[in-house]
Amino acid sequence: MKEKWIIVTGAGSGIGKEIVKECVSKCYSVIACDINDEALRQLAEDTKGHIETHVVDVKNGKDVKDLFYQIKDKNLYGLVNNAGVYLGKNLLDYEENEIDFVMDINIKGYVYFSKYFGELLMKKETEGAIINISSVSGMEGSSDAIYGMSKAAVLGLTKSCAMNFSPYMRVNAVAPTMVNTDMMKNIPEWRKNEYIAHQLIPSFVTPQDVADTVLFLLSPQAKHYTGATFDLNSGCYLR
Repeated sequence: MKEKWIIVTGAGSGIGKEIVKECVSKCYSVIACDINDEALRQLAEDTKGHIETHVVDVKNGKDVKDLFYQIKDKNLYGLVNNAGVYLGKNLLDYEENEIDFVMDINIKGYVYFSKYFGELLMKKETEGAIINISSVSGMEGSSDAIYGMSKAAVLGLTKSCAMNFSPYMRVNAVAPTMVNTDMMKNIPEWRKNEYIAHQLIPSFVTPQDVADTVLFLLSPQAKHYTGATFDLNSGCYLR
């Protein structure tokens, strides 16, 4: 069977790194994208499998377009939009440049990758899957309003792309609660305690848990899911 390539953004650490490792373990080939060259080099050393690393600034449309020109002849199958930032600030404390920074990475980055990935697969009329990493904050709000807004936008993008890219691509979102990564250091203690108090399962979600969900959504077992959001939140938010 011809190898299938999965693109993962924010691949150098945390959730993205676990997704790359899990994809490789399931015999996918991976295009790992991150802005941190050193993190990508370490990832390549740690991962035993077919992996290419590309330094990409996801908020730069030209960077993303250039990447897809380089990989256009590969048998692309999956895209995992994962790159994101969380500043952990109250809206009143945000500077204008910080608002742009979060929106450019958390929203525009997803838009650029979805656009160029969608263009290639629609042109070839081949099947594929997009998985967008959102957050429970996109549904119930966040102490960081800009972050919450950006993750809510990802849910809207997921539904719209599911319609736009049908019938060739399935597009779904994963909305985790707090995940035990370095990003969690920016979450206020009162917010962490609030999340744990509301969880029906009193344990943190791990990057491996997110990766397991992503791999399911890439698999043939998820063939009837599109435009959906998968709540990975230990029951802290029920809908």
